[in-house]
Amino acid sequence: MEWYWALTLLLGLATALMMTGLPVALVFLSVNILGGMLFLGGFSGLGLMVRNGVQSLQNYSLAPIPMFILMGEVMLHTGMAGAAIAAVERLIRRVPGRMPIVSVVSGTMFAALSGSSMANTAMLGSTLLPQMLRQGYAPQLAIGPIVAVGGIAILIPPSALAVLLGSLARMSISELLIAGIVPALIMALLFVAYIIVRSMMGGDAKAPDTMATGESLGRRLWPFLRDVVPLFGIFLAVVGSLLGGIATPTESAAVGVAASVLAALLYRRLSWANLAHSVMQAAKISGMLLFIIVGSTTFSQILAFSGAASGLLRILTALELTPLQVILIVVAVLLVLGCFIDQVSMMMISLPFFIPMAQAVGVDLIWLGLVYLLCLEIALITPPFGLLLFVMKGVAPPEITLGRITLSVLPFLGIQLAVLALIVVWPGSALWLPDLMFSR
Repeated sequence: MEWYWALTLLLGLATALMMTGLPVALVFLSVNILGGMLFLGGFSGLGLMVRNGVQSLQNYSLAPIPMFILMGEVMLHTGMAGAAIAAVERLIRRVPGRMPIVSVVSGTMFAALSGSSMANTAMLGSTLLPQMLRQGYAPQLAIGPIVAVGGIAILIPPSALAVLLGSLARMSISELLIAGIVPALIMALLFVAYIIVRSMMGGDAKAPDTMATGESLGRRLWPFLRDVVPLFGIFLAVVGSLLGGIATPTESAAVGVAASVLAALLYRRLSWANLAHSVMQAAKISGMLLFIIVGSTTFSQILAFSGAASGLLRILTALELTPLQVILIVVAVLLVLGCFIDQVSMMMISLPFFIPMAQAVGVDLIWLGLVYLLCLEIALITPPFGLLLFVMKGVAPPEITLGRITLSVLPFLGIQLAVLALIVVWPGSALWLPDLMFSR
């Protein structure tokens, strides 16, 4: 079979199965079984596929994924994250668009403690959104920041998705985790700047009066010192051990889990019930991701054996593309895919093609990985199938429609695209930090 027919068959079948609503892991299992029969030598090929799948899970670099997920689940289910958000809300005063700014600050902070975009959006949506609507904030200002800041968890360590990307693409996980910090902070600052300007303009994005309450600074500062500052120790334990070179990503993830459990114990929020629930939720999510990793590895091997990957790569390399042109192709493809499929599927479909192409023209893999993470983040809020749009719909009051949620996030989607353009045109704006830390 010619490589282009093999490519059409494999990608076409995967796309058709996804459109039926079948879970991603089962989609690629089905495609891999057919591909194994056709391109790996029939039933003997299926045995090879199973052995290769088992070997793909014996990769030590995958170990941080379940631990980062468990760390976020402990923060969420013990209530430490909710207490920290309430403390931030009491501290910020006399700022136009105060509550939307609280959502951005809290979301960025929780992203640095959990690494879960869905948990970030669900928590802020269920706690802060009803409060903002009651206070008279326009839905454009109340909804948009919560949905947009949820995706920052993909960029800021600890990010399980960054670890997954680094493992699948054979990138340096430590460098990739650190590279996401600067773009995330730039994005959060631009969110805050937009909220302030939009609140001062008024119009259809009205914000209530932001005069301070009668509470003294000391009364407002104490909850922040009690419920927020100690939690930064968890972030420092994870990122500091990476930056200091005293721990691998796996070891820093283990330190993060231990620190989050210890914090919950010291706050007297830890119980056998919430600990067991956190472990069960982390096990479910980790099991799903590891199942997907097996499918991704096998899918890449089948593409290689069928000749589809090498055939397409020959055409692209014959065009003598520059590194920037390759990055622009990656961005264009990922932004289109992000309108229709989830983040893990985007990686599984595209990485077997883009990694060899990038290596062939000398693209910096950390630059490529950072562009991937930004595109995956943008896909979370891209209509019509952005995952965080549906998460917000699930926790928002019934009168908030999906259309209103989509319109509310469009300005923030524009900000995310601007940050992506900055990283594409000027990669040094983000890569200076991993260059500094790891002497690349």
